Amino acid sequence: MFNPEQPTDLLGRRVAIGGERATVRFAGLVPPTTGFWLGVEWDDPKRGKHDGTHEGVQYFTCRHPTGGSFVRPEKASFGVDFLTALRREYEFDTEEELSQEVIISSKKLKWSDVQCRFEKLPVAMLKYCEVNGPGEPGEIRNTTPNIEFLNLDGSLLTSWEDVAAITKQLDQLHELHLSENRLRLPFDPSAHCLDFSSLKTLILNRCELTWKQILECAPMWPQLEHLSVEYNQIAELQRPEGVLQTLVHLDLYGNPLVQDSLLSISALPRLDCLNLTATGISAIQFEDAPPGRHTSMFPALTHLIVDQNNITEGHEHRTLPHLSTLEERQLYGRIFFLSVLTRDRLAVQNKLLSMRDVHLCWSVVNELSKLPSLKKLSCRGNRLVSSDGNPATANQMLIAKLGQLVTLNGCEIEPLERRGAELDYIKMFGEEWLKAGGPGHPSTHFTNQHPRYQELINKYGAPEEGELKKPGPSVLKNQLLKITFTFPDDSSRKPIEKRLPASMVVQKVKGLLYRLLKVPPSDLRLTYTSTKMVGAEFELSNDLKTLQFYSIEDGDQILVRWS
Repeated sequence: MFNPEQPTDLLGRRVAIGGERATVRFAGLVPPTTGFWLGVEWDDPKRGKHDGTHEGVQYFTCRHPTGGSFVRPEKASFGVDFLTALRREYEFDTEEELSQEVIISSKKLKWSDVQCRFEKLPVAMLKYCEVNGPGEPGEIRNTTPNIEFLNLDGSLLTSWEDVAAITKQLDQLHELHLSENRLRLPFDPSAHCLDFSSLKTLILNRCELTWKQILECAPMWPQLEHLSVEYNQIAELQRPEGVLQTLVHLDLYGNPLVQDSLLSISALPRLDCLNLTATGISAIQFEDAPPGRHTSMFPALTHLIVDQNNITEGHEHRTLPHLSTLEERQLYGRIFFLSVLTRDRLAVQNKLLSMRDVHLCWSVVNELSKLPSLKKLSCRGNRLVSSDGNPATANQMLIAKLGQLVTLNGCEIEPLERRGAELDYIKMFGEEWLKAGGPGHPSTHFTNQHPRYQELINKYGAPEEGELKKPGPSVLKNQLLKITFTFPDDSSRKPIEKRLPASMVVQKVKGLLYRLLKVPPSDLRLTYTSTKMVGAEFELSNDLKTLQFYSIEDGDQILVRWS
């Protein structure tokens, strides 16, 4: 029997059923069964059973042949308005919960503050909270006028008009997340440009959108700078005529792009970063640029990401040199990509790693050492290890091999860190250097493996035999440090002893302490003492540095304090 509390305009409504999202395509009787049914098209077609047909009768249609189901209305949730969802998410009844603190997007708040002072709330995380609309007119503006960041991923909003009815009440809104929604296109997009007037960042991942549909919606976003449309139905790109002209960052990750349509977006005047990861492209060609000349396309582009594609080495050499504004070469996952270019020319040839190779080869690192313009490098996600099997030592070797590097994995390389890495590198391969010919003329094989070694010898001098290091076995126990955590401000708390890898970064140490102490990592302050320097206490000031970077050794103490 139909529930009178359910909406009467059912067709096209978004519903949640058992945690999954779907769109109502039919509402009515399905003979020979009795009672009222909803015919739904699932966002995930694997949840369905048919294409809207029952016993030879087509009640509705689906894009996927098994994307549909019939469900009883009482099993479907049509959601709640914005403020009801907000109160459910942030209001609590017990005194204990109200006394706790919560960290939202790095902002620390008390639940009691959130409950009693919604008007000051800067961040609203309503992901999968079944928001279906704005509620009473003007109530959002009266209750939460200062929201700057809003996450409505996986909501039950039906149309862009629903979204606009919320955002027009949020004058401070700069960032909006709407991933995993299925929104009906607006009837008049230009009528809503004031409703998104402050919006700078918009995330629309997995929304089943085409590029044409995005361009239809784009007049609503006059100030947009960052647009992420990962894993949509974007194939053929069209030129953005009069829209998206403020765009700085465009993320097209995971869309099956048509090769020849890529240049349709090349006239965007401010586009600085373009992510084309896993888009199936095999080349980027600029017909307006003869050999040795720069293209007029992508005039502001400095970061181009083409990971997990089919670009061959030859194509990259022929095409990327035309982009005069590219600045960085980066490593992501399994493939080596992006040419390092100065303002005027390609620095030197680059290499490509096979996508089947899960290691970043040291021979490629040696090629990187030949790139004078390479200042920044990111190689997270690669299992890059040194000859002793230690990833931390591998970072030292990268610093030593790449003398021009300023930043590694987002961390600036300090002078003392570089000096230590280069001296250790000299000692580690000193014996091999001596066997290869030493101070005279080292063998070609050694020079190819260590192209900077002679430069470092000239800088620091040749190592003495007693200083030479031999790579140790890559046994896990040889990489673990016995660390004692002490709590100088809490005499009642007993010391805790742990064995930690030397390659562990301070951030992960704080994460471990959070699980032990239930103290937020942002409140923790760590220092350490060494048995070799009694009375001295050193601060672990950079969360992204390793224990080895701070020269922490087996048996040292880490002192834990918090505010």
